Amino acid sequence: MDSISVRASTSSSSSISSLKSRFLEPSVSGISSLRKFSSVKFNTSSSSGSNCSFNSSSPSSSPTRYQTKSVLMGSAGNLKPKTVSGPAGYVLEDVPHLSDYIPDLPTYPNPLQDNPAYSVVKQYFVHEDDTVPQKIVVHKTSPRGIHFRRAGPRQKVYFESDEVHACIVTCGGLCPGLNTVIREIVCGLYHMYGVKRVLGIDGGYRGFYAKNTVPLTPKVVNDIHKRGGTIIGTSRGGHDTSKIVDSIQDRGINQVFIIGGDGTQKGASVIFEEVRKRGLKVAVAGIPKTIDNDIPVIDKSFGFDSAVEEAQRAINAAHVEAESMENGIGLVKLMGRYSGFIAMYATLASRDVDCCLIPESPFYLEGAGGLFEYIEKRLKENGHMVIVIAEGAGQELLSESIQSATQQDASGNKLLQDVGLWLSQRIKDYFKQRKMVMNLKYIDPTYMIRAIPSNASDNVYCTLLAQSAVHGAMAGYTGFTVGLVNGRQTYIPFYRIIEKQNMVVITDRMWARLLSSTNQPSFLRVKDVIEDKKEEGTACLLLDDQICSEDVSGNKEISDV
Repeated sequence: MDSISVRASTSSSSSISSLKSRFLEPSVSGISSLRKFSSVKFNTSSSSGSNCSFNSSSPSSSPTRYQTKSVLMGSAGNLKPKTVSGPAGYVLEDVPHLSDYIPDLPTYPNPLQDNPAYSVVKQYFVHEDDTVPQKIVVHKTSPRGIHFRRAGPRQKVYFESDEVHACIVTCGGLCPGLNTVIREIVCGLYHMYGVKRVLGIDGGYRGFYAKNTVPLTPKVVNDIHKRGGTIIGTSRGGHDTSKIVDSIQDRGINQVFIIGGDGTQKGASVIFEEVRKRGLKVAVAGIPKTIDNDIPVIDKSFGFDSAVEEAQRAINAAHVEAESMENGIGLVKLMGRYSGFIAMYATLASRDVDCCLIPESPFYLEGAGGLFEYIEKRLKENGHMVIVIAEGAGQELLSESIQSATQQDASGNKLLQDVGLWLSQRIKDYFKQRKMVMNLKYIDPTYMIRAIPSNASDNVYCTLLAQSAVHGAMAGYTGFTVGLVNGRQTYIPFYRIIEKQNMVVITDRMWARLLSSTNQPSFLRVKDVIEDKKEEGTACLLLDDQICSEDVSGNKEISDV
């Protein structure tokens, strides 16, 4: 018979009733429900802490077997993925835990079980077997696929409140929502777990060894979410692993919250590995920050919604300017070094844009089907037009004038030429040669967008990310990034976040929606489209909006549904 045995330290029967109700009610997500256990035993006679053990075997069926295929190596080896395989092609890409390299760590009851704010929650502890699938669109014969550990509070924690000395660092460029994440980490540690010692590392990674720290309390961070930027400062580069971990060790820090993009998360991964090698009881948690939305796996990054919303102001201004002039053109350059998500979503939201150019979709200027021909056509039809271009688009067309192609900023990003200014001049030259009247206004709102505070949607998202990171660190997880996967907060191992960049798929339905909205040509020759689809078809990957099929010749092909 299925059974669950719970041993809890308590002094009142009401606490037992509360504990029963929280463990026996289904989780809010519907993913996990402990009603499947046919008997429950509570034992409070002799216990120094809260402990929970599960036995899901049944005499009528063989128990489900899960096997750990690879685990963390010892301190002398390199870090390897920690994966667990199960039936029907189930794979859990798990995150490291302090107990992986520090044996016999004590555990403590989670303070949340006595928190009045959570008294109405039926089940606020996440079941240890709760996982979230990476792909939710599948065939009936598809394997269950890759899963990630679901984020949230655990019944047992690996830090006592008085023991925790946490720090927060922000790295890279500015992004709406940075201050909100800082605020919610501090308030989450204080109000949910009773942690009183939280430091802000001033000025990015180099602040660990080159600058002073900033004490953070709920009073200090109370209204910072209303401001743009970051109150603890940021910088690019400055990553010296040995110095950073030395500082962490010398200061007695045991929880590190690192907010930044893919480069910052790479640095966080290296910090975690050095911490592990030294055998330190330090939880390293990342919160992904990229205004371009170019971090893979997660649904979106915080600040993206705010950026798209603010980009509307620039597009609206460009439209007013263009509409008010004879043959007016409004050209707006938006962020997007390698990924054109902001430009694409801002274009779809605006409905005033006639042409959107992104890094993933090559374009050409002259000749049949080129950009110049399309611009001239739109001006003759409507008398004005609006063009949105991502900063990384068309860089290959600037090759003859690029002198900074091999130069990089402190974060290792390639320095880009201003494609907006370049395109503006090329358009002016073209119409001058054609002896056509044309008025072009160029708008670059980049730094205005980066500096705004986050909107309501991002504020909520930042809160969830920050609290998930706090729960994970207190539960002893380390070497992970928090993120939204298919609408659920998850813990994702660093290597999945830094292995590649998230980019717009121009053979996907979302890009087709944009082309339908703007009526612009794809600027892709038929041969290029066929080659792109063949590359995807070879791998036969099942994307969320796509199906994989075989034609009569047996060739696999990806098509939209």
